[in-house]
Amino acid sequence: MTRYLPEFRIGNGYDIHRLVEGTKLIIGGVELKHPDNLGLDGHSDADVLSHSIMDALLGALSLGDIGKYFPPNDEKWKNADSLILLSKVISLIRDEGWEINNIDNVIVAERPKIKPYVALMKENISNILGIDPNFVGIKATTNEKLGPEGREEGISCHSVVLIIKK
Repeated sequence: MTRYLPEFRIGNGYDIHRLVEGTKLIIGGVELKHPDNLGLDGHSDADVLSHSIMDALLGALSLGDIGKYFPPNDEKWKNADSLILLSKVISLIRDEGWEINNIDNVIVAERPKIKPYVALMKENISNILGIDPNFVGIKATTNEKLGPEGREEGISCHSVVLIIKK
């Protein structure tokens, strides 16, 4: 049976990390200032935006998730810069013969306000992915005091990516 191979694929990603004292708050490669001096807890730098994008990219090609490539029990990835990890994932996607068309992301956090940092996040992500910043959507919302994000226990991100065959 001949199978039609699509010229595009869609992937979605999700990540959440706990807010804790004594660590940096890095999102999209940008260090944010939390009003209570909280940061995200994780094996790497816990950058929820970069992690969510990686899972969306890997999911679009059924290549697993970031834990497969950067396992949390591997000391090599301890405190790793997630933008570097993202660069490794985009190389893998390109090696498979695909290119990013666009990405859309939603960061869920009560505090701090994300909007002042969005332009720099878009610049960082677009530089790593080698695409125009106009093809990187980053939005932020609160959870209206509901769930772990609403109780300020953590910050999460949802991502969707459309990739096209080169």
